[in-house]
Amino acid sequence: MFPAENLRDWRGEKVIDPQGDKIGELEAVYVDTGTDEPAFATVKVGFFGRHRLVFVPLTGATVSPSAVRVRYAKKLVTEAPAIDLDGELTAADEPALFAHYELVYQPGLSGERRLGRR
Repeated sequence: MFPAENLRDWRGEKVIDPQGDKIGELEAVYVDTGTDEPAFATVKVGFFGRHRLVFVPLTGATVSPSAVRVRYAKKLVTEAPAIDLDGELTAADEPALFAHYELVYQPGLSGERRLGRR
């Protein structure tokens, strides 16, 4: 996984799928609130005037000088739960996000959120 202190360096970088197809540009990183490790990224997708942010897990992702390669296909990512450019992922939306990628969702011990934006 990537060091949390390098998160700012990723913003604006191209996000590509395993085949090298561009998905969009990295907008923000969400960390696992239990471990403070990068867990998901938001990727800016869409056309001019109709952009939105979709979420993609960072597990298995790799970083190069010009792109972040995720292990999920472009089609799956673009169909993921999305928010507006100025939107926010709500606690109630977190389970659906994990389910989209067939990941186990478990809130914190006291029911706190699982993801926090960096």
